[in-house]
Amino acid sequence: MNLNAPAFSLFYHDGLQLAYFDAGDPSGPPILLIHGFASTATVNWVHPGWLKTLGEAGYRVIAIDNRGHGASDRPHEPEAYHPSRMAADAAALLTHLGLPDADVMGYSMGARISAFMALEHPHRVRSLVFGGLGIGLCDGVGDWDPIADALLAPSLSDVTHERGRMFRAFAEQTRSDRIALAACIQESRVLVDRADIARVDVPTLIAVGTRDDIAGSPQKLAALMPDARAVDIPNRDHMLAVGDKVFKKAVLDFYREIGRQ
Repeated sequence: MNLNAPAFSLFYHDGLQLAYFDAGDPSGPPILLIHGFASTATVNWVHPGWLKTLGEAGYRVIAIDNRGHGASDRPHEPEAYHPSRMAADAAALLTHLGLPDADVMGYSMGARISAFMALEHPHRVRSLVFGGLGIGLCDGVGDWDPIADALLAPSLSDVTHERGRMFRAFAEQTRSDRIALAACIQESRVLVDRADIARVDVPTLIAVGTRDDIAGSPQKLAALMPDARAVDIPNRDHMLAVGDKVFKKAVLDFYREIGRQ
């Protein structure tokens, strides 16, 4: 685990103050990283070694703290967390940095946001990496209402739902605003129609752990898209796949394949 987080900066969009870091090789191809639900840019991308891996490979590494997470503002209204609004935040960050486009990589909820970004801001997205999200992007990822209930419970000891306990404990570990997260989980699970995802023609890598019971099949999602490939991350569940060496190698190979070096 890498604990050396870079310095964060702030920008403003949609009436919110949002935090981000801009690190790695400043002259390298830019990669925009979008973290998952209840995580942060640091927890999702720095601690598991992604900043180190991509920076040492010569990339400019940019990561946003999504609204409701990390050092960004945390509205409590569910409507603030529609994936379109969070995708617009990510596009606005590129504008703030003077970048016309970037390769975009998201994990779990961040992959869903990335998909919305590709659909609604297509000129900003050069390629996509979806981690921890397969056909669940289109078909759903199960009943998450117990997650909101778990986040709003008086204490972790009051939570009996297994997945609810997992996310409540994670939220406490990351010192998150649990009311903001409960609002986020209510609104952020908007599905992408299969016909819409079939319109996303940028090169795409979809990587999911073989023990992930949330994401859905990466192969089924890849089959819907014109230029997508799927990778299984062996013996990893939803939480542990994010920093796996197989995932990292697949991403570096993907970027080399599409000429990003």
